[in-house]
Amino acid sequence: MWAAHTDDTGTVTGWEERGPDWRGFSSGGTKVLFRFGAAAGLRICVTEAAIDALSLAAIEGLRDGTIYLSTGGGWSPNTETSLRHLLRQPSAQLIAATDANSQGETFADRLRALTDELDRDWLRLRPTADDWNEVLKQRGG
Repeated sequence: MWAAHTDDTGTVTGWEERGPDWRGFSSGGTKVLFRFGAAAGLRICVTEAAIDALSLAAIEGLRDGTIYLSTGGGWSPNTETSLRHLLRQPSAQLIAATDANSQGETFADRLRALTDELDRDWLRLRPTADDWNEVLKQRGG
């Protein structure tokens, strides 16, 4: 699959690439955010991979008012700027839906620090397997 990363204006900046035996990011592209769901959603679910954002959306039934995001496993100044933009509303809530491993915990800590700085609600949502795609597979999805 190819999952486009876009900036706050909707311009494609690059894309995540994933196949059965490989994964990567477009050569020359810039990681910002893969976005799926309610563009103006106040429930902001952040995953590390687009496949996990889509899997979480499938598990949750594409919840109203939710935007599902992927950082593509990276954290650039552009990613942080876009997250700050999405969190501009005082009623915004960030859901750290990162992987259930040490890297996911480190990433969730970084997201929590951002929400603490911005005084926004934060929640850690852990998959029952290593990641949300694995949870979906286990459920037969």
